Amino acid sequence: MDTLQAIIIAIIEGLTEFLPISSTAHMGFAASLLGMEESEFLKMFQVSIQFGAILAIVVLYWKKFFDFTNFNFYLKLMFAVIPALGLGYIFDDMIEEVLGNQIAISSVLVLGGIVLLFADNWFKNPTVWDEKDISIKKAVIIGFWQCLAMMPGTSRSAASIIGGMTQGLTRKAAAEFSFFLAVPTMLAVTVYSVFVKTWGKGTPTEMKGYEMIFQDQNHINLFIIGNIVAFVVAVIAVKSFINLLTKYGFKIWGWYRIIIGIALLIYFYTSK
Repeated sequence: MDTLQAIIIAIIEGLTEFLPISSTAHMGFAASLLGMEESEFLKMFQVSIQFGAILAIVVLYWKKFFDFTNFNFYLKLMFAVIPALGLGYIFDDMIEEVLGNQIAISSVLVLGGIVLLFADNWFKNPTVWDEKDISIKKAVIIGFWQCLAMMPGTSRSAASIIGGMTQGLTRKAAAEFSFFLAVPTMLAVTVYSVFVKTWGKGTPTEMKGYEMIFQDQNHINLFIIGNIVAFVVAVIAVKSFINLLTKYGFKIWGWYRIIIGIALLIYFYTSK
């Protein structure tokens, strides 16, 4: 991976992480279209630059995250993140296997897009307008909805936002809680991927994520650049997404997923 490729992947991560279109799918497709060799470092890089994206949420909503008098907010996030942490750990190997199946991921993009076309019609009478009105029970249910994103191509954002809307949240409230929930979820995934997970397990080159990062100066540079770019782009993307979602709903994202998914299915089938 060279610097330009790292920047492109990081831009895609920042743009798509909080949109209901699956950042994992888009980074995987981009890597394939760029002719990048599928390596353990590339897989780890795609996960580790999520740190830059979640830092964008902390900065944009710093008053919320650093209001230490609002203990209930932290409690809700703590309980809501438990399902993803538990199931993610259990199904980690299966998830990694699917990451290499671009046809399966493209199919999930299309199916998810069809769901988004109808999502606005299913939830027309919201009752929860602010995070303060979300109960711990509702937060946990949203946390279980988030687990649907363990299937690459689903989109963590789409799953958790729709999960929020099933609990009576407005589109804006559901999107913002999805952002808040992303912080502990993605932070845990990033820490696990960098410091705990053994990449290339069972091969002569197996190593921890941080060992790959510090393997040479180029890897260190790519890691730093990737996170900085993902942070800057995510700040812009989050601000834009809230406005678009509030004004237009899910349909534009549904059609986008369907069109891109079908185009990629054609590409991967014909390039076999």
